Amino acid sequence: MRVGLHISRFDHPGGASGGAPALGAELAAVGAAAEAGGLSWLSVMDHWFQMEFNDRAEDPMLEAYTTLGYLAAHTSTVRLGALVTGVTYRPPGLLAKIVTSLDVLSGGRATLGIGAAWYEREHVGLGVPFPPLAERFERLEETLRICLRMWDPEADGPFEGRHYRLAETLNVPAPLSAPRPEIMIGGGGEKKTLRLVARYADACNLFATAPEQVAHKLDVLRGHCDAEGRDYATIRRTVLYGGEAADRGDLDAFTRDAEAYAKLGIDTVILSPGTGRPAAFAEDFAAPAAARLAELG
Repeated sequence: MRVGLHISRFDHPGGASGGAPALGAELAAVGAAAEAGGLSWLSVMDHWFQMEFNDRAEDPMLEAYTTLGYLAAHTSTVRLGALVTGVTYRPPGLLAKIVTSLDVLSGGRATLGIGAAWYEREHVGLGVPFPPLAERFERLEETLRICLRMWDPEADGPFEGRHYRLAETLNVPAPLSAPRPEIMIGGGGEKKTLRLVARYADACNLFATAPEQVAHKLDVLRGHCDAEGRDYATIRRTVLYGGEAADRGDLDAFTRDAEAYAKLGIDTVILSPGTGRPAAFAEDFAAPAAARLAELG
């Protein structure tokens, strides 16, 4: 079992060398700590405003793919992605091009993490359309189809969908990942999200609410795989851990929690530090956790 790190806060402590001027150095340190600690995944949140339940919308928030490009330059092995990109944030052809560029410049380490989007305030605030939920799911499926077309070197012709129309799906250079960048769909919606995982994705990301709830979501996913003729075992299953053990620095309690998810076939547990000091969190907790969980197989 593996450990990943998800950065959701950019409120690096202020002071003479703190705040925004210190973010670049902090992110570089996160990359170094993640790789030194044997972490397999490093992601950032894709939002324009900080989530209000994280604290305040006015708190610092960096643009995701600019940040991932910076992290690519400061790492060499860890897989990189957004957890997750809202489908409304970028036109799908541009999104495929952006993820391709990240994949090329990182040496084939990019994952497209994507979901249906939910944070209306940031859309209204920055003047970005926020269609109803049903339409966002329609757009999500079309975006997945477009990305797959963009990553197919034999298919650079037009795409005609209900919401998106592309005259060309030209994408040069091609990704370095073979056969293409990994697609990870975030969320646990049982009727639509998990069906899209079964149909299009290489990986899913669920909230680690409780082992029995995750087990139920995985059973639903398995059912969608059966309906789609998809081998359930080919989907990499990950969870975003929200338990208090990590906040307390309680490695034993975290290991017990992770063991329960390992028994469900979860591949990676992703930790998200609750402060603007993710490098210290990676060194002090995530790295020892990775060593512990590696023993689980």
